[in-house]
Order: sequence, then structure tokens, then C-alpha cells
Amino acid sequence: MASTLPAPALQASRAALNAALADQPPINNEVDDFEEGEIPEVDMEEQAEGIRTVFSDPKNFNVKHPLYSPWTLWFDSPATKGRNLPQTPVSAFPQTPVPQTPSVAAAQGWMEDIKRVISFDSVEEFWGLYNNIVPPSQLPQKANYYLFKEGIIPAWEDEANKHGGKWSIQLPRDKNRGNVDKMWLYTMLAAIGETFDPTPDDMEGSLAQSLITGVIVSIRPQFYRISIWTRLAPSPTEEDKLRERIEAVGRYFKAGVLGYQESARLAGPLATEVEFLSHRDSEKKGKAAKKIIV
Repeated sequence: MASTLPAPALQASRAALNAALADQPPINNEVDDFEEGEIPEVDMEEQAEGIRTVFSDPKNFNVKHPLYSPWTLWFDSPATKGRNLPQTPVSAFPQTPVPQTPSVAAAQGWMEDIKRVISFDSVEEFWGLYNNIVPPSQLPQKANYYLFKEGIIPAWEDEANKHGGKWSIQLPRDKNRGNVDKMWLYTMLAAIGETFDPTPDDMEGSLAQSLITGVIVSIRPQFYRISIWTRLAPSPTEEDKLRERIEAVGRYFKAGVLGYQESARLAGPLATEVEFLSHRDSEKKGKAAKKIIV
């Protein structure tokens, strides 16, 4: 049966599986006579029979593939305000405390109604989480999922976000109810797979790490909004490497993740183009806000 997973996920699976196979000890416990320094030949097909990845057995896998960074999923909706979320199957995953930094304290009032669901650091835990949560198309109005790197809260005040901005697209609910779940899944996969902005080798300082801090899907009465948050935002008057990287994130989001042609124009009733706006400019209204559009 052909896989329905996107190509990046399949590539990651095959690469991780090959690495896992290479690290497994021989299954046959019999001791053969080998000369000193000789490496025994391993039957890879025999080894593979005992290895179950999340892609072959979503519930009974026995191999874990670590992600480059750990991530935390947050959630809020009108139904969660002022109370704790009910326990769900994902609560079986290990929980880590939210770091109480000064930036977290500054946003604490707004964060009181946002519930931390789970943290994870492997491909298997991601799929275990994804298979046990309600998809965006079935969430109530005004609900939000926030998937952020562990240690970063989904608030402008966080140290990792306060100098950044976000790419976002707004889509009418009626026309995109059948697409939003796939769009959100592909957005999450691109984030945890570090494909939006791979960590560069030739940068220094704040540019030497991935620009991506988190991704959000928001459900509103008439539209869906998917956003990608970045830790930095370029100056609107400068043409530099940061701006090039920010624009590359937007182009990949539009074409590689959402599946639109780069030349396509998307704006219309309740819809926007794929747009970047710094968090600082998000507080402005009208023409004072400087957007980047791809």
C-alpha cells in the first residue's frame, strides 16, 4: 500500500530507520569464531524484522527517532478559560515544567487561559500526540493550537519572540474546512523537521540558529489562520541576509507547505496573501504597518 505521508516525512523515516538498523546488535546470540579485529557480517533483513517504527506500527513501535529540538504543544479555547483541560491519552507522555523566566512572568496574565498539553522530542511522540488530538477542522470557534520549541511560550513577551514577527495566511472556513487539517499537519512537520529555516553553518550570533520559534493555527467564526513565528524581523528599509532568510521562509510556507504556486494571488473575501509582519508592527494599524508579501 502506498504511503500517504508527505515526502519529507518518508525521507526522515528511511534515514532514521537505516541509522537504527546500523546501531542494533545482532539478534542471533550464538557466538561464532572470528579472528581478532574482524567485524562479523550482519543480516540487515533479519535485524529489520524485530524493528517497528511509528511508520509501520503507530501503536507498538519500539524505535524512537529524536528530533533536532524538543517541542511543546499548547491549546486554548473559550471552553478552557478558567479551568484545566480534561485528561487525554497524550497525558501519558513525560511532562516538563514551564520555565518561569521574567519574560514568562510578563505574559502570565494572558497565559493563564492557555493550557500546556505535552512536550515531545521524537518523531514517535509527535505522531502519538497527533493521533490523539482533535484536528483543527473540528475545533470550536476561537480555539488555537500553539506548537513552540520547548522553553518558548507563545507570547510576544518571550525573550525568543520579542524581536521577531510572523508569517501568516488567513483562509475562509467554508472553502478550506477540507484542507486545513492537512495544511496544519504539513506546517507542524516542516517546523519540527527544521525545514522552514535550517540552522545555517556560516552565520554568527543570533543568526546562527533557526529563526523559527513556533507555529499556530487559529479557528475563527469565518476563517482559519495559520502562522509561523520567527525570533527576528528584518528592518523594512534594509536588504540583508536576514531579510533574505525571512522571505525564504515565506516562499517555502506558501509553495512547499501550503501547496500554492509562488505566483498565485490569494487575497479575497476573508482571505489574505502569505504575509509577514513584525510583532511590533502588528500593534500598529493602517498603513503604518510594513508587510512583506510573497
